Amino acid sequence: MADEVIVLDHEHSPPANRVRIALKEKGVAFVSKQEDLPNKKSSLLLEMNPVHKQIPVLIHNGKPVCESLIIVEYIDEVWNDKSPLLPTDPYERAHSKFWADYIDKKIYTSGRPVLTTKGETQAAAMKELISSLKILDAELGDKPYFGGKTFGITDIAFIPFYSRFYTLEKFGNLSMNEECPKLVAWGERCLQRESVSTTMRNQYETYDFMLEIRKKLGVE
Repeated sequence: MADEVIVLDHEHSPPANRVRIALKEKGVAFVSKQEDLPNKKSSLLLEMNPVHKQIPVLIHNGKPVCESLIIVEYIDEVWNDKSPLLPTDPYERAHSKFWADYIDKKIYTSGRPVLTTKGETQAAAMKELISSLKILDAELGDKPYFGGKTFGITDIAFIPFYSRFYTLEKFGNLSMNEECPKLVAWGERCLQRESVSTTMRNQYETYDFMLEIRKKLGVE
């Protein structure tokens, strides 16, 4: 009997994008169920994730797994016949998980007010975000991917944010190629992977989506 894999999803959600990319890297067939988050959360979402009530949720043979990075690790462990998403070496594995955690705590945390506020609050958040991105740019260095030659969990954690680079340029009046050239080249490299190119919205669609969010929040 084939596995039943469902993703409670939203096309513009970076955490949900991580899950879809990981599944595609492993060649796992799945059903994406889009959630209408701004209006009403589905009864299935509330049942499968009663604690946080948020996406993404991976439902594997009826059992839910929540939180995107935990889901990526789960996918790697369950479908372990394909190329690993996390290193097998304990130190390298810890190193990769550290940077994935850094992306959540530093990039997405400071990126949120950049995209949802204006004025001095937005400017301060932008300064902090660019500083954090430059640290990530230095960590990548001249490697093809964060794990070296292997596309893995750190790349999956960060690549959805790449679709917001154009938005950052528009909001911050800056050039991402000047600020973080290695990350820009890395993002273009990742987009050559089918798992990424078939999952992510392009940067202009993401910009339009963020403008709509800002209008709903009353910050435009």
